[in-house]
Amino acid sequence: MKPRVLTLANQKGGVGKTTTTINLATALAAVGERVLIIDIDPQGNASTGLGISRQLREISSLDVLMGEAEIEQAMIATDVPNVGLVPSVMDLLGLELTIAEQSDRAFRLRDAINRATGLMIDGKPLSYVLIDCPPSLNLLTINALAAADAVVVPLQCEFFALEGLSQLLQTIEQIRTALNPSLYIQGVVMTMYDRRNNLSDQVLKDVRSELGDLVYDTVIPRNVRLSEAPSYGQPALLYDLKCAGSQAYLKLASEVIKRERRLNAA
Repeated sequence: MKPRVLTLANQKGGVGKTTTTINLATALAAVGERVLIIDIDPQGNASTGLGISRQLREISSLDVLMGEAEIEQAMIATDVPNVGLVPSVMDLLGLELTIAEQSDRAFRLRDAINRATGLMIDGKPLSYVLIDCPPSLNLLTINALAAADAVVVPLQCEFFALEGLSQLLQTIEQIRTALNPSLYIQGVVMTMYDRRNNLSDQVLKDVRSELGDLVYDTVIPRNVRLSEAPSYGQPALLYDLKCAGSQAYLKLASEVIKRERRLNAA
């Protein structure tokens, strides 16, 4: 079966997008799924957060998007069982200028994923592909949305949470209309929740009121261990499985799987 492709997108920076990508992938793998992370953020934080140094990124997502390598060639193993990675490099910043005039510029990633039939991790077929996007609505993000089955939107529990969300939702609708008719939003995950802060509660209530069932039940807390883990090149679930952040991502993975199963049943 073709793996499910989930793009994690939000044009606002600092919302926990990469943290969610890494830890959701690890949580999915912990329950037996095989996951490939494709890092198309030029900052390469997902790659760094999985302990992949820049020296090890000989073939990257840039090579895949340029058509100079296939995903199988770019995929490297990580220290997380059942999780592979297509790493990012800073040179992705120049991709837009390089392919801007190409007729397939929005479908480079989709076509590469479609060509990667039979991708395996630890001898078993992939279950999920998670795409970590840059914090902008540029051609890289458009490629990720055009390639996706669904979008997961991380949204921080802060005052400006809803600012820019309407723009992202509008962009997703435009991609659905013009490039990817089957695209939908799998869910919105609220991140950086601080129960000591009344504002976090108010933002959570406002977002749930606005978006209803689109918001996952699981809320990701503001957690020191989540912040520390990337500096050790590890997902939080490996760094400290028992911390509140790790436990929240395990619950989120369960919700993601349940929503996928409901979709398949329908």
